[in-house]
Amino acid sequence: MPQVVISGNSAQAYAAKLARVQVVPAYPITPQTTIIEKIADFVASGEMKAQYVKVESEHSAMAAGISAAALGARVYTASSSQGLLLMHELLHWASGARTPIVMGVANRAVAPPLSIWTDHTDTISQRDTGWIQLYAESGQEVVDTVLVAFRVAEHPEILLPAMVAEDGFYLTHTVEPVDVPTQEQADRFLPPRKTSGLLTPGVAGRYGSYIGPDLHMEFRAKVAEAMARVPRIFAMAEEEYRRITKRDHGGPMPLYRCDDADAVLVTMGTATTTARSVVDAMRDKGEKVGLAKLRMFRPFPADQVRELASIVDRIGILDRSFTFGATGAAHTEIAATLYGSPHRPMLRDFIAGLGGRDITPQTVTHMFESLLNGRGPEIEWVGLKRRTEVIGYG
Repeated sequence: MPQVVISGNSAQAYAAKLARVQVVPAYPITPQTTIIEKIADFVASGEMKAQYVKVESEHSAMAAGISAAALGARVYTASSSQGLLLMHELLHWASGARTPIVMGVANRAVAPPLSIWTDHTDTISQRDTGWIQLYAESGQEVVDTVLVAFRVAEHPEILLPAMVAEDGFYLTHTVEPVDVPTQEQADRFLPPRKTSGLLTPGVAGRYGSYIGPDLHMEFRAKVAEAMARVPRIFAMAEEEYRRITKRDHGGPMPLYRCDDADAVLVTMGTATTTARSVVDAMRDKGEKVGLAKLRMFRPFPADQVRELASIVDRIGILDRSFTFGATGAAHTEIAATLYGSPHRPMLRDFIAGLGGRDITPQTVTHMFESLLNGRGPEIEWVGLKRRTEVIGYG
């Protein structure tokens, strides 16, 4: 495998090329733009034989993607923040129509106030649209996860769209060495898409049109059943990818130094790298702490969460978004998952890193110390500035 020094956005583009994507509906938005620019370079040079469709909005990009996927094409697109929100209506159409589109999302905060920096509000606010959601920690994980996402999304037992999220600027615009699979390896892992015959080119047809109350619920149940099959198919896909590339990212929620931990922190995305170094530093001082990386948010890995809860008494959740419910989204999911479990550890939610604010080793250390000392509220906004430092809002 060739090793290249590339950004997370380039990793998305390389993965789309390796997947032999056939249609790319493209619309720019910071910090996603360089994904579709790199794909445009591949198409212009002849390295990637895909139809590159320049559209007038993100809404149109998803509409074009749904149409192409319904005709049997392999489809990739990308978006971020306000653009992803503009797609919201059609995200439901994509999943309900069972179109296995893969979309790269450069996580970016949602306005107002306007921000181009990272948090997970954009993807978390789409968590109920019926899309598989995967979060990457590194450029290497980006390229590998996009290929796995195609394999899972297009599986005949799934046929659901998937988004692969990467933290804006932390991954999208920083570079690192990435082992890019060869085209031969990618082809072994990801054969051409088998068309489902939903629509036939040149033949008039209708898809996704009106249905009454007598059957609508059954269609939603079929999406739920497909989503429930994702963990099994995902495990099979990752195992085959490991055999071909010798790389394994650990499944939906890999654990780090959790076996004898007194407290474990759950993270998503690039904050995981910082948290892992903090775990090592605290272990060196005799503190028994561990880390759980939440790679898959939809479907939610309930079984893995319950297994973790069976071996640890204190779990903290780092939410890089806030949904204005009782607690952050990941904390809410974990709490609901553990409600009926025989062992329910103490849970604490930490809201941090919104709008691109750095999650430093000191920030993570504070979370672990709070967990170990058993102090603090159920939900804590970590590192908030004093009100006198914030101007313009009540």
